[in-house]
Amino acid sequence: MSSAQKSRGVAVVTGGTAGVGRATVRELAQRGWDVAVLARGHAGLRATEAEVKAAGRRGLGIATDVADLTAVQAAADRVESELGPIALWVNVAFVGALKTFWDTDPETFRRITDVTYFGQVHGTRVALGVMRPRDRGVIVNVSSALAYRGIPLQSAYCGAKHAIKGFTESVITELGHEHSKVRVCLATLPGVNTPQFDWNDNGFEGHPRPVAPVFQPEVAARTICFLAEHPRRNVWIGISSAYTVLGNRIAPALLDRYLARTGFKGQLTAEGPRHGSNVFVPRDEEDDRGAHGMFDDEAHARDPLSATSIAVWEALDGAAERLKTAVRRS
Repeated sequence: MSSAQKSRGVAVVTGGTAGVGRATVRELAQRGWDVAVLARGHAGLRATEAEVKAAGRRGLGIATDVADLTAVQAAADRVESELGPIALWVNVAFVGALKTFWDTDPETFRRITDVTYFGQVHGTRVALGVMRPRDRGVIVNVSSALAYRGIPLQSAYCGAKHAIKGFTESVITELGHEHSKVRVCLATLPGVNTPQFDWNDNGFEGHPRPVAPVFQPEVAARTICFLAEHPRRNVWIGISSAYTVLGNRIAPALLDRYLARTGFKGQLTAEGPRHGSNVFVPRDEEDDRGAHGMFDDEAHARDPLSATSIAVWEALDGAAERLKTAVRRS
């Protein structure tokens, strides 16, 4: 795509240098968006910005700790100055640990909360600051099936994802109260093959792994990009997300016992590469890791649930648009 072609708009992706964020940046650029990336690691930022430009779009990488509201605001100001009005904001950035709650020190627990939860709060606050006065724009908060069902060894992460869900629902109702055209969406993810599992603060000999079944980050990215153009309140990605959410509604106590028995070993695998925890410092300062983790062999590249949902919603949106056109002409 030539950069001379009209842009779909300016998007901001936090945590856009690895995993789901990186795949989302690539997908947005391929679809014609100019993309600003907010993350900490300079090697990841350089490589991601270069990918956006290689796709024929304008890219801007800004070193930002999303736990710092002042830094997020400064980054947004720079995006608006250099790329133009922000039309889409995607909150992806997070850090995590694989430890029991009592073995997670208070500083690590707070830091995971500050990045994973308050990072999305800060991003939403800053995005609304430019979108509400214009009465347009889309915010996508990336959530997880673990926003509905806590699992062992991830108490800080699960707590943050539960908070993101409640926070997002509250903001949706407040925007609805003032009849705003700004849309806020949730993308509810399953286990995803990302480099974060090499970077978790790990208290075990085994290597952290996503809970099976595992999906490639591009699966999540396609759905996030769909939400950018066809906003919906919440989309579940992966059939495992659906049965996690629904299973916890039906039999939470049974899941308590099941996860107590299987949840530890289900998140550990044979020894893999160790890159050190990224909770307090980035691990892609000198080594760009891209979108994928070490679980390519088992990760699914397609998801029938979200693909079917997207197809149905696109058909419904198309029918609604044709109806509006017919009414206008009559």
